[in-house]
Parts: sequence; structure tokens; C-alpha cells
Amino acid sequence: MFAHGIHLDDRAMGRMAAAGAGIAFCPTSNLFLGSGLFDLALADVHGVKIGIGTDIGAGTSFSILHTLGEAYKIGQLRGHALDPFRALYLATAGGARTLNLGDRIGGLLPGQEADFVLLDPAATPLLARRTRGASLAERLFALQVLGDDRAVAATWVAGRRVGSTPTPLGTRLG
Repeated sequence: MFAHGIHLDDRAMGRMAAAGAGIAFCPTSNLFLGSGLFDLALADVHGVKIGIGTDIGAGTSFSILHTLGEAYKIGQLRGHALDPFRALYLATAGGARTLNLGDRIGGLLPGQEADFVLLDPAATPLLARRTRGASLAERLFALQVLGDDRAVAATWVAGRRVGSTPTPLGTRLG
């Protein structure tokens, strides 16, 4: 597992893929430092495993939603928008695959371990406005670019609900 991967050329990406290596794409760190823009499209061409990282050492947020929003912006700057379904994959199954744990976590398959986060697409007035009557792709995109910790309605770890939920949606769950 390598972090960032912002200074890799075609040859290096090819070698990483051949070795089965993966990259933690850490957009908040890269943008904060101004160190470069990860080339997700080049990694995809070579089949390099990719997951999303919230590198707080130089990044600006632990929020995976905020991090996905920054990944979208990097994609836009590189001319390849990050689709909301792909973003969700990178934050879940993609990360598990990158860590070589895809057989145990990251999916919804029988026998896999799972932690769940319930997201409320109407957690803030802006999200509620953007997602009213929206398709699933539009709701995921709004969460990707506008979501933060307020969108987390409930969390389950190993099948047990944890934490408190301040959102109206969350209070109906308990």
C-alpha cells in the first residue's frame, strides 16, 4: 500500500499494478500541501488498486464524505469527473481491495464482516434542497460534494449500533 501516488508516471503505475500494489488516494492532503494531483485515470488504465485515504497528517478532515468531495474536485481538474458510484466504491470495497481484505470487508456478501453508516441526504437544509426528488446518483453526488459528519444518521459496528444520532432521521431509527 502506497500513499498519495501523485508523482507516478505510466511506467511506475504499470510496475505497481504488476506487483499487486495499491494506492491510498489522499486528496485533502495533496490539496492542502499543493503537492500534486493524483491521476486516477492513469491508475485505472493500469489496474492499480485504489482506495480513499483521509491522511490527517497533512489533510484537513477525517470525513470520508468531505474527502470524496475533494477527490471529485481533483478529478475535475484532471478532466475526469469522479462518478458518485465510483466514489462510494473507492470508500468501501475499493479500500478493502487495496488492503487485500476484499474477501472479508467492504461488501455486502454473506459471511463478510461489516460496519454500516446510514447517511441522511436531507441532513442539512442545502442537502435537503439538492436531494428532494433526486435520483440515487444525484443523492450520492450531493452527499459526495456537500456531505459531512452531519449527514451520518446512524452507525453500526459489528452489528451493534454505536454513538448518538442528532438528526431527526436517526431518532426514528431507535
